[in-house]
Amino acid sequence: MTSARRGGIGFGPLRYFAQLNGEKHHMRSRIVITSVFAAAALLLTGCVDNSTPSAAGPASDSAGTTTVAKNDSIAALLPDKIKTAGVLNVGMANNYPPNEFKDDNGKPAGWSVDLTNALGQMLGLKVNFDIGTFDNILPAIKAGKDDMGMSSFTDTVEREKQVDFVNYYTAGIQWASPKGKTVDPNNACGLKVGVQATTYEDTHEVPAKSKACTDAGKAAIKIFKYDAQDQATNALAVGQVDAMSADSPVTLYAISKTKDKLQTAGDAFEVAPYGMPVAKDSAFKPVLQKALQALIDDGSYGKILSKWGVESGGLKTATINVAAKP
Repeated sequence: MTSARRGGIGFGPLRYFAQLNGEKHHMRSRIVITSVFAAAALLLTGCVDNSTPSAAGPASDSAGTTTVAKNDSIAALLPDKIKTAGVLNVGMANNYPPNEFKDDNGKPAGWSVDLTNALGQMLGLKVNFDIGTFDNILPAIKAGKDDMGMSSFTDTVEREKQVDFVNYYTAGIQWASPKGKTVDPNNACGLKVGVQATTYEDTHEVPAKSKACTDAGKAAIKIFKYDAQDQATNALAVGQVDAMSADSPVTLYAISKTKDKLQTAGDAFEVAPYGMPVAKDSAFKPVLQKALQALIDDGSYGKILSKWGVESGGLKTATINVAAKP
C-alpha cells in the first residue's frame, strides 16, 4: 500500500472486527465539492449520525483516559531538543474517525489521540497536536517543525524514502454499500465509488481496480473524491455513489453511525501497517519505538485499543520500517 488511511469503531462494528486479521490508512488533498454534493450533505442530517462516539467509542480523550507513568530511563534517551522543550509536536489531520477526529468541543479525539497522549506521558512530555492537512504532515516533519506524525499513515516503501516509521497498528481496506445492495469490490466496473481524496484508496486501490476493468474492455469505475470521510459516507447513504472504500476501522465506524443504512461489501483485504513518521535517521526514532513497546508490554496499549473496539489490529512488537523488510 502507498498512502495512509484512518477510522474507528463504536459498538455495532465490534462483531465485524472479530472477523478481521488486521486493518489500514490514508492521505488527502483538496477537491471541489459540487453544489449537488453540498446539497446531498445537507440532506443527510436525518440519515447519518455524525455525533462523536459513545460507550465503546468515547467522544474525547478525557473519557476513560488511560493514565501512564513516566518512564525515566526511556525519557532520558530523548534528543536534547525535545527534552529541553518538554513538548512533543505531533502533526495530525483530525478528520478520520475514529482514529483521529474532532470531538464536540473541537478538540482532538480518537484512539490514535489516546495513544499519542500515552506516549507523551511515558516520555514526560506535553503533547501538542499540530492540526493541519494530511499532505502537509510529512513536509513539516522533514522541515523539523513537527517531531512526529500520527495520522493513520500506511507505512510504504515509497514513503520510507522520505521519513522513517515506527509501526503501531495494522489495517486493511473495507468497502461498504447501501443496505441490501450487493457490491463486489473485485467486480465494480461502471459503479460510482466514493473515497476520501488522497487516501490510498483514492490514489492506488480503486484506480487499479478501474484499470483492470478498462483493460478487460469493461466500463471504468467512476471515482468520487471527498475532502473528508464523512462526506464520502454521506454520499453513499443518500445514493450519490454505489459504494465507498476506506480503511477497515473507518468503514466499520461509518456503518455504525448510519443507522443501518450501510453494510460491508466483501471482506477486508490488503492488510498493511500504520506507522508514526519521524525524520529520516532521527535520534527520536528508537526512543519512540521503546516508548511504544513499553506501552504494549504494560498493557496500556491494549486498553486504549479495546476502549475503541479496534484491538484486532493491535501489535505485540513495536517495529520500524516494516514495508521495506521482506
